[in-house]
Amino acid sequence: MPSLQSLRRKIASVKNTQKITKAMKMVAAAKLKRAQDRILSARPYAHKLRDVMGNLSHRVNRESHPLFERRDGKKIELVVVTSDRGLCGAFNTNILRRAVEFLEQQSKQGQQVSVSLVGRKSIDFFRRRNWAIRQQWGGVFDRLSYEHALDIGQNIMSQYHEGTFDQLYVVYNEFKSVMQQQVIVEKFLPIEPPQDVETDETSNIGGYLYEPDERDLLETLLPKHFEIQTFRVFLESAAAEQAARMTAMDGATRNAGELIKKVTLFYNKTRQAAITKELMDIVGGAEALK
Repeated sequence: MPSLQSLRRKIASVKNTQKITKAMKMVAAAKLKRAQDRILSARPYAHKLRDVMGNLSHRVNRESHPLFERRDGKKIELVVVTSDRGLCGAFNTNILRRAVEFLEQQSKQGQQVSVSLVGRKSIDFFRRRNWAIRQQWGGVFDRLSYEHALDIGQNIMSQYHEGTFDQLYVVYNEFKSVMQQQVIVEKFLPIEPPQDVETDETSNIGGYLYEPDERDLLETLLPKHFEIQTFRVFLESAAAEQAARMTAMDGATRNAGELIKKVTLFYNKTRQAAITKELMDIVGGAEALK
C-alpha cells in the first residue's frame, strides 16, 4: 500500500499537470480563433479560383501550360502536411497513417513514389522509414505567412517543370469544426477539371475571352493559383491543429480532475485507516495496563 506522503505527492503532481493542460487549452483556443478567421476568409477565394482554373483546364488546350499537361510517367510525389508540435490528439497520427496507405497503394500499382514533408512531425516519422524524401520544411507553422506558401509552392512547381515527378498529391487535415477534422488526399498537379464538369462536346459551347492572350494569362494565373491553394492547405492544417489541441487538452484537464478525485478519495480512506489503527493500538495498550 502506498504511503500517505507518496499519495500527497501524486495529487500535487496531477494538479500541476492539470494547470498546464488547462493553460494549453486556453492558448489553443485563442490561436484557434485567429486561425479559424484566417481560413474562413481565405477559403471562398481559394475555392472559387480552383473552380475557375478547373473549368479553364477543360476549355483550353491542355498542352498550353505544363501545369495542365497530363503525363504518362509513373512518378508520383506526396506532400505530407503535419504539425510542428505534438499534444494534439490523433491529429498527426491520422495524417501519417493515411499517407502510408496512399504510398503503399501507389507502390503496389507500380508507381515510383516520393514524399515532400511539411512539419516536424512528418519529418521525424519518415526519417525512420524507407520512403524517398525529396524535400522537407520544418517550423512553417510557428509564424505561418503567405511567404511560406510562396517559397514551397515555387519549389514544387520548379521540380514539376523539370520532370522530377508527373503527379502531385497533398495529404492534410481539413478544418471542419472544433470537434471535427477530416484527412484529405487531394490531387494538385496536373490541374484537373471539376468532377461535375461535362466532358461532351456541348460543354465547350461558349468559353472565355482572353486579354491579352491565352498563354500570357495562363503564365500569370496558374502559378498564382498553385500558391493560393498551397496557402489554403496550410491554413486548413493550422486551424485543424489548434482545434485538435484544444480538444485534447480539454479532455486531459477533465481526466486529471477525475484522477485527482480518485486519488484524494483513496488518500482519505488510507489516512482514516491509519488513524483507526493508531486508535486501536492506543485502546489496546490502555486495556493491557489495567
